[in-house]
Amino acid sequence: MGNMSSLLIQGIPLIDLAKTYGTPLYVYDAEKIAHQVHTLRAAFSSLPVRLLYAAKALSTQAILQLMHRLGTGLDAVSIQEVQLGLLAGFSPSDILFTPNGVSFEEIAQAVQLGVRINIDNISLLEQFGHQYGSSVPCCVRLNPHILAGGHAKISTGHIDSKFGISILQLRHLKRVIQSWGIRINGLHVHTGSDILDANAFLEMARLLFEVGVEFPELEFIDFGSGFKVAYRPGDITTDVNGLAESLKAEYEAFLRSYGRPVEIWFEPGKFFVSEAGYLLVQVNVVKSTPAAVFVGVNSGLNHLIRPMFYDAYHDIVNLSRTSGPQRVYTIVGYICETDTFGSDRLLHEVQEGDILAIKNAGAYGFTMSSNYNSRLRPAEVLVYRGRPYLIRRAETLEDLLRTQYLSIWEEIEASLAGAYPENRLS
Repeated sequence: MGNMSSLLIQGIPLIDLAKTYGTPLYVYDAEKIAHQVHTLRAAFSSLPVRLLYAAKALSTQAILQLMHRLGTGLDAVSIQEVQLGLLAGFSPSDILFTPNGVSFEEIAQAVQLGVRINIDNISLLEQFGHQYGSSVPCCVRLNPHILAGGHAKISTGHIDSKFGISILQLRHLKRVIQSWGIRINGLHVHTGSDILDANAFLEMARLLFEVGVEFPELEFIDFGSGFKVAYRPGDITTDVNGLAESLKAEYEAFLRSYGRPVEIWFEPGKFFVSEAGYLLVQVNVVKSTPAAVFVGVNSGLNHLIRPMFYDAYHDIVNLSRTSGPQRVYTIVGYICETDTFGSDRLLHEVQEGDILAIKNAGAYGFTMSSNYNSRLRPAEVLVYRGRPYLIRRAETLEDLLRTQYLSIWEEIEASLAGAYPENRLS
């Protein structure tokens, strides 16, 4: 299960990074991220494709700056991601702001920052039209009612989804646009992550191209993402080259009716960073029970929630022992509730103190981490051109307390003593 290539990043043993920086530790391979960007760019080279990185996958500044250097745009879903993107060097025109369920104040703030706006409900679009008329263009996010995605919690384009303006409301949408003279410069759709069937993309493409003909000022049509990466050995992945070939035929048919070129946008997050990331953990205890042998590590769902939240599979290898007998283990975290990284995994014999690597931890690992159980979040390291760089230090107790008012009870007691001297707290 653990070959030597899986234990190295650019020639550096992962176990050496664990020793240098301590555990738990997130490690990212910049070379792998660049490879993924170049792979997608090459696959779609015959189309006018623009790639935007989905910041929610991993929004650490050094990673955003790397994406900017690699020439991607940015898909931001919150005003904070917009601000982080601008701080990382992205120009406003490189950022598409696609929030969900936000107040109009957040939209107005994004307009002021000059980024591209993507609106996913008619109420907000009416407010947008009332405020800006034709002075600020925007994109609209449509819900095509196509069910796709690897898990119910990441499927976003079906009939019950909160995302997007229903394709069945197209006439209403056009009336709102005409009433306010809104300039629609893009159409957007995203059916969910881990789409196994490329036909879902093509069905979506046909639908968007068909609708696109009715919007004369389009600059781009955005298909979101959902390119599947491999989690298990031999796992199915999205055939991006085959998808590009099929999409080209649909695009050319659209061009004949539309009359001028329109850019095709994609917004990968997981595809770019997932396989580049590892979470390194240390074994605290090996505990035999009548049901299983548990390996308890110094991390948990507070650092990587995907296995517990999405039933996600992450391959796990023992970095300390790469040969010898293998046994079946269940790897669990130190959080005070059911907290499982992987059940019934075949690992080279595990001993307390060993270092394990949890693979595919680059996407939705650190960004979904928390301080649950008052645990501290780990450091992050980026390996670039054969050298490791600390890009985020591990948290300390002071970080947990930084935003809290530590002397509030003195203030409460003083205020109570002044108003009700007889009722001082004991």
